[in-house]
Amino acid sequence: MFESLQDGLQSALKSLQGKGRLTEGNMRDGLKLVEQSLIEADVSYDVVQSFMESVSEKALGQRVLLSLDPGQQLLGIVNDELVNLLGPVDPSLHLTQDVTVIMLCGLQGSGKTTTCGKLGQLLLENEVRPMFVAADLQRPAAIDQLHVLGEQLGIPVYSEKGAQDPVAVCQAAVNKARDEGVKVVVLDTAGRLAIDEELMQQLRDIDTRVQPQQAYLVVDGMTGQDAVNSAKAFNDALEIDGVIMTKLDGDARGGALLSVKQVTGVPIKFIGTGEHLDALEPFNPEGMAGRILGQGDVLALVREARRIVSEKEQEEMERKMREGDLSLGDFREQLEKFAKPGLMQKMMSLLPGMGEINKMMAGEDTEGGMRRMMGIIDSMTPGERRNPKVIDPSRRNRIAAGAGVEIREVNELVRQFETMKPMMQAMAGQGMGGRMEALRQMQDSGMLDPGAQGPRIKKGTGKRLSAKERIKQKKLREKEMRRRRRGK
Repeated sequence: MFESLQDGLQSALKSLQGKGRLTEGNMRDGLKLVEQSLIEADVSYDVVQSFMESVSEKALGQRVLLSLDPGQQLLGIVNDELVNLLGPVDPSLHLTQDVTVIMLCGLQGSGKTTTCGKLGQLLLENEVRPMFVAADLQRPAAIDQLHVLGEQLGIPVYSEKGAQDPVAVCQAAVNKARDEGVKVVVLDTAGRLAIDEELMQQLRDIDTRVQPQQAYLVVDGMTGQDAVNSAKAFNDALEIDGVIMTKLDGDARGGALLSVKQVTGVPIKFIGTGEHLDALEPFNPEGMAGRILGQGDVLALVREARRIVSEKEQEEMERKMREGDLSLGDFREQLEKFAKPGLMQKMMSLLPGMGEINKMMAGEDTEGGMRRMMGIIDSMTPGERRNPKVIDPSRRNRIAAGAGVEIREVNELVRQFETMKPMMQAMAGQGMGGRMEALRQMQDSGMLDPGAQGPRIKKGTGKRLSAKERIKQKKLREKEMRRRRRGK
């Protein structure tokens, strides 16, 4: 997320590290790099100027220049100003005792209908079962798409075949929801390729006659300043309550995210970070500032972890870790939860201080390594999973044949699991953060790459390989394996 902005800001801050003596001159040079990074990220020029005035005023003070660690002081200042720029945000949906109506609006192609499904998933996770309303009568495919999403989530969808008046559809849906005891109604309204008066009048009519408690504008974060301009136009017409910014997992530069609050006065309520229905996060200014500056986002990490592993499962796992009773079967269950494409890398990026390491590890197929390990464990008997020490050479041959791997990979898995058990036992009681640290150590030790030739240690030095060196060695191994296959 926002890699170019992250790289630019981190380079600017690093330029001030290691200076023998920090002066107003080299501080201004560093601030110039910060300003350049924001402009290149397509942040509104007025916003950049205002932001830099606030940062410069604090960064050029004598207290910072005379500090023992001015680089950290500047990092703190930039972090605080980013939080001020992005917040404050009220993350609640303001649910009422009666039916709460949430209206989603935006331009065509911004991801409204998909966001409707994601919002429904978020409500279900909070034990609220909503109703979707197909109010986009301009695009028939939108109605079909909403019904598919509703069926997938088990959420009812209200639509009227052949209807021409979206206002009447919305009114009838709210009445039906009230009769059936549904507490939340989400209106999926029509969009256009561009802002026009017909679209705005239709939305104003729904707003006036249906009176939704919350009106959210869905904007495509990859459109840069166009997203900010459309947000301002919609807000002028409707007085929207918040923005949901989508497609931030792509190559969005970050300008829209950093500009929309100050330009429009409308806070960002949620962000879409992927294609799956669970990829909608409540927006947290502090966490986003941490991500941008490579400091991680602990709250997002905890929220993601709780979504993947229930509290009861966490307690049971920590008990087994604490008592040293963790088996390969338990370990396989954890691997399965984290083996979704991109999930492990995403969670690693949310750990404080892991930004640079995560980038260097981007070329490694961690999920593939996890699935390979799961295949090996699946080839074991229940007794072998509980007590790997019983796996003798003949059993290893059988397991390797069943999993379609080489015997050395089975040997490595068993050896490294026995090595990691004391580490996991020591981390018991530290919650999901401790478990993520254990997974990080497994990645670093080579456990998540069962095809590796032994532990990742430089021969004769006793030192761990760097992430870049590990990637280089892995590529060399893959090249050697391709050469051997061609030889066969």
